[in-house]
Amino acid sequence: MRADPTSRIVGTVWGLLVLNTLGSAGAKTIVPLPRSLIQMVTMGALVAAFALALALNLRLRIRASAFLLLLTLLLAMSVISSVHLESGFGALFRCVRLTLFVGTLWLLSRWWDGGLTFVRHHIRMYFAVLGSVAAGLVISPGAALPDLYGGRLVGALWPLTPPQIGQYAAVIIGLTVLLVLDRRTDKVSAAVVIVPSFVLLALTHTRTATLGLFIGLALAIGSLLLTSAAARRFFTWAVLIAVVAAVGFASALQAWFLRGQSKENFSNLTGRAKVWDALLAAPRSASEELFGVGLGDKSYGGLPIDNSWLAVYNEQGLIGVGLVAAIIIVLGGVALLRPPSPARACAVFLISYCAIASYTEAGLGDASPYLLHLTVAASLLAAPATATTALPAPEVPRRRVPRWAQRSEAT
Repeated sequence: MRADPTSRIVGTVWGLLVLNTLGSAGAKTIVPLPRSLIQMVTMGALVAAFALALALNLRLRIRASAFLLLLTLLLAMSVISSVHLESGFGALFRCVRLTLFVGTLWLLSRWWDGGLTFVRHHIRMYFAVLGSVAAGLVISPGAALPDLYGGRLVGALWPLTPPQIGQYAAVIIGLTVLLVLDRRTDKVSAAVVIVPSFVLLALTHTRTATLGLFIGLALAIGSLLLTSAAARRFFTWAVLIAVVAAVGFASALQAWFLRGQSKENFSNLTGRAKVWDALLAAPRSASEELFGVGLGDKSYGGLPIDNSWLAVYNEQGLIGVGLVAAIIIVLGGVALLRPPSPARACAVFLISYCAIASYTEAGLGDASPYLLHLTVAASLLAAPATATTALPAPEVPRRRVPRWAQRSEAT
């Protein structure tokens, strides 16, 4: 069955948004790619996505939601914090990027109907990205598993870091598992996605993505236990396998989890805690405390912050932190109020994953894959569109009947 042209164009727009959020910094690729070229490609993808979405929705039919309203407020806060140029002119460029990103989401909201369409677009696009990672691994294993990253898998064709690859793999594994549990896809197609993605996830040694996958899936499947026998069977088998693995492969799992790090390095989260302490200890003015210093590259003192909440606090202040928290709370609250369904389970998984990953990954306050994950969750939680109710026919005024006619009718 062929997809209709509109659905294909929406999928293309979504793919361009995914391309825009891949980033331009990462490992060395087999063919060196200048960062300026990568930035031109990613920014061009965003401009094309906005133009294509606008051409598809010229009448500007949108579906307002609390998620998009909060995201727009976060954009306004980002502009306010960036106009002071404390982070340089790059902050204004990032504001323009975020504006196009949010604008494209508004244009796509017309097709948010609580269905699984955007879930399928999400899986296809990130599986294509993982396909490029697998191709790089086959072409040049040395470049894909460099010593610089401790032998962890990176993108050898496009500069992707191990946490990025782990995130993409974990998200599509979780979504595909939920689809196959509800028989929205066949087992062969699901295996084609899940098995290679899980191998790539294991090669990245990404702890955050792995924990986010398992905890997110546990919460999502838990939301289906009362209504789905398949979910109950899967949950039972998953618990048994987890117990056997914990008992029989404890040393191997511990070695994989520690990645050869010392206990001290592991306790301070691979040096992240030092950056966090320095950021929180730095003096700030009242304006910087409330509004931040403007959109930057999510770093402090030349080192990555690697925490969404602290990155938002640094760049968009306490008000920005409040808006991001409101986005997570609103989406989570709406998901709890929805009746059990595959769409709700997918939304629970995505919200849970983003909340867990926010502790060691940045991105909730700017155009990023995490905002795309939350956008898919928002589309799943949208109420189905209803047909416009027809207006009642106007009443025809009664003709006044003379009294003599009424008397003749009565007789």
